[in-house]
Amino acid sequence: MPRTIDRHEVQRLIREEGATLIDALPRADYDAEHVAGAISLPIKELNARTTAHLSKHDPMIVYCWDMQ
Repeated sequence: MPRTIDRHEVQRLIREEGATLIDALPRADYDAEHVAGAISLPIKELNARTTAHLSKHDPMIVYCWDMQ
């Protein structure tokens, strides 16, 4: 279930639970700047094929910044 978490919880989830950090911004934005360790999965490209490699059992942390 989606929820908002702070940076301390992000660090804990990655360290203790093997969470995957996902940057949902367009790839150009990811290439320009992203959180270390994050993978790029632009929100407009999310589908069964692009997410097939993700574990369904481990937590996923998705972030993006949209000023619109």
